[in-house]
This record gives sequence, structure tokens and C-alpha cells, in this order.
Amino acid sequence: MPERAIVLDAEGRTLSPCSVGKARRLVAQGRAERVREDPLTIRLTRAVALPEPTRPPAPPDHTGERLLLHICCGPCATFTVGHFRGLGYDVTGYWFGPNIHPYSEHERRREALEKLAAAIDLPVIWEPGYAMPAFLRLVADTPDRPARCRLCYRLRLAQTARAAAAGGFDAYSTTLLISPYQDLDAIGAIGEEEGAAHGVRFHYENLRSGFAAHHRLARAHGLYMQRYCGCLHSEWEGLRGKQGGAR
Repeated sequence: MPERAIVLDAEGRTLSPCSVGKARRLVAQGRAERVREDPLTIRLTRAVALPEPTRPPAPPDHTGERLLLHICCGPCATFTVGHFRGLGYDVTGYWFGPNIHPYSEHERRREALEKLAAAIDLPVIWEPGYAMPAFLRLVADTPDRPARCRLCYRLRLAQTARAAAAGGFDAYSTTLLISPYQDLDAIGAIGEEEGAAHGVRFHYENLRSGFAAHHRLARAHGLYMQRYCGCLHSEWEGLRGKQGGAR
């Protein structure tokens, strides 16, 4: 690598280095003076306006705000709950999984969330019953992605927004935002629409950067980790190795 010269401005602030040849030309032209020879260091005859260092924006502070978080499963809640708590939210979970098939799978995921909630002191609102028949009627004429998934998003987000408004929450969100298999643009748009319809703010944020961590946290808590999104269609897609099967 060619030898480089250290460059200072008239106020002694370090600038980007330059080649030795250029440094000597600046001295010869009277535009700089030599400070030392080894290593070659020059000081310019003028001050240089340096840009102010950029600082990353501070994360939003939601201290004191109550968030109702739709939870699709225990593993997805691990990172997501911690993230929202880090923003200052007082987080309450909301269990509503009408798409989960079969009933034994629904209960296994519910039990995993119960285990996590006890471990991290998370209050949860448990939507009673099993609404899978209503979900199947909803998607009967649209069994394929992405139309099926958008209907499912709306079903779950509308119910969460309704519950958030009834409970006086400041905002609502969903653990679906951590999944690389979900359509985040559709979730964001539907979340905004349902929030506006029910008078509660939807907190949208791409949380996919936490996807690897959520696997590690789920294993640390000993949680059941499912292999498909939830519905009968996604189970079949997962078994056939189609996109969108494993979660």
C-alpha cells in the first residue's frame, strides 16, 4: 500500500490522509506546512469545516402507554414482548388463534404461551372458545395464498383492535411482525385500517431482525415450536415443503 501522509487542518484537527506526493506539493505551494517528517505530517493553512457526526435517532419512548399484543404462539412472543417492553410499553398479551388446526395443536400452542407468560410475568387476555370453523368458512372460497392469509390477518387484527379499544389500550400490535414468512406490508395496512375503524393506534414495526433470537429464546424457555403457521392449508403446504409452511 502506498505511503500516506497525516493531514491536519489549521486548527490541528485530523483530516483524511493523502499521498506523500500530494502532501509535498501542498507544502511547496504554500498551502500547508510540514509538521514532522516521520511520519510525514502536514498542517493546512486553512481550517476545514467538518460535518457534524450523525447520531442514530433515539428509539420512541412509549413509557406509560398500554399495548395489547396479539400473540400467535409462545416462541414468537419471546423476542417481541421484550422488544415492546424496551420501548416503554406496558404489554398485555392477547390470545386469539381461530386459524390453528387441529384443536390439539391449538391447545399445545396455548399451553406454550401460558408457560412463557408465567416465566416473564406477562398478563394475557385469553379469547375463549375455538373459532376454527368460522375461519374455515371465511377462507372456503379463497384457499390459496396470499388472499387466504390476508383474510386471516384481518380476522385476527380486527378482533385484537376491538379488544384493545374495549380495554382502553393506547395501541395494539401483533407478533406476526417477527416472521419472515408473513406479508408485513399487508399486516401493516390491515392493522392501520382496523385500528382506525376501532379507534386504537396500530404499532407497526418490522421485527424480523429478532427472528433468530426468538428461536434461541424459545429453546431457552423450553417452548413447543410448531412447524407450520396454523391453518389446515398451511399444514398441508408445510408437509409438501411449499413456501409458507414452517414458522
